[in-house]
Amino acid sequence: MKNLGNLMKQAQDMQRKMGEMQEKMKEMEISGTSGGGMVEVVINGKGEMRRLSIDKSIVDPEDKEMIEDLVVAAFNDAKGKAEEAMQEQMQEITGGLKLPPGMNLPF
Repeated sequence: MKNLGNLMKQAQDMQRKMGEMQEKMKEMEISGTSGGGMVEVVINGKGEMRRLSIDKSIVDPEDKEMIEDLVVAAFNDAKGKAEEAMQEQMQEITGGLKLPPGMNLPF
C-alpha cells in the first residue's frame, strides 16, 4: 500500500506541474518568419496568434497569394517552435519518461 500512496503522490505532482506548464505556455511568445523575415507571426505556446507583421515592400495587390503563402509559412514555423518548446517542457515534467505513440499529454 505504501507504493500505491507514493504513486498517487507522484501522479498528483505531475498533474500540478502540467497545469503550471499549460499556464506558462499561454504566456510564452514564439515567433516564426518567412520570406527572409519579411513576414513574422508571433503565437503563444498554445498556438494562438498574437501578432502578424508584413513588410510593406512585399505588398502587391496583384499577388495576394504570395502574401497568403508567406503568412501560412511563418505561422507553421512558429507552430513548430511552439511544439518543440512543449516537448521540452513535457520531458522536464515526466523526467524523460517515454509515452506510448499517439499519447500526447496533456493535449
